[in-house]
Amino acid sequence: MASTPPPKPAATRKLHPVPIRVMHWINAVAMLVMITSGWGIYDDYVIISGLHFSHTFRLGSWAAESLMWHFAGMWFLVLNGLAYLIYGVFTGRFRERLLPIRIGELVQTVKDTLHFHIAHEDLTHYNAVQKLLYIVVIVAGISQVVTGLAIWKPVQLSFLVPLFGGFQGARIVHFWGMVVIVGFLVVHVALAVLVPRTIWAMLAGGPRVGDRPRANKVTP
Repeated sequence: MASTPPPKPAATRKLHPVPIRVMHWINAVAMLVMITSGWGIYDDYVIISGLHFSHTFRLGSWAAESLMWHFAGMWFLVLNGLAYLIYGVFTGRFRERLLPIRIGELVQTVKDTLHFHIAHEDLTHYNAVQKLLYIVVIVAGISQVVTGLAIWKPVQLSFLVPLFGGFQGARIVHFWGMVVIVGFLVVHVALAVLVPRTIWAMLAGGPRVGDRPRANKVTP
């Protein structure tokens, strides 16, 4: 049997390919529209007594106008989010970037964070906390779509409403989903400000990373 030739060199690609960059920035704008317009809708029928959002941070001068902005942003967020999920699953990006999450690594990352010992040199690697946060915000985004549909069309989509214990339950879950997403955005933006290279990477694609090398077939 002839000797096995060396494996082919790994092909390289940008850390953030063009589709990811485009979808990221569309999501960023759509989420800002959804959050700020949602605050305008919320103020018309509050969930937590005494909690209101300032006109300064609301999109829309009154509830009906905020609702129109909300519907406009909804289509961008849903369609773009669906494209992002399909791309992430079928290209293997989610599996590559977000899995696995090991308990030991998660605990160690939390300890490092509490002691302000977080390394940011390698943009190609997410630590366990980052992986978990991305998964949580993806789940929260899906929850927002489902609860939003239940609130928007409680009669036509009546099968969704009981999943949340009724119409008010859907509103409460929708509200807390917003809180989770806003919390994620605050952390995400703060880290981007602390490590500006991450912003440039999402604009230009970031460093090149290699695919796993594929061995040549053995010639008998």
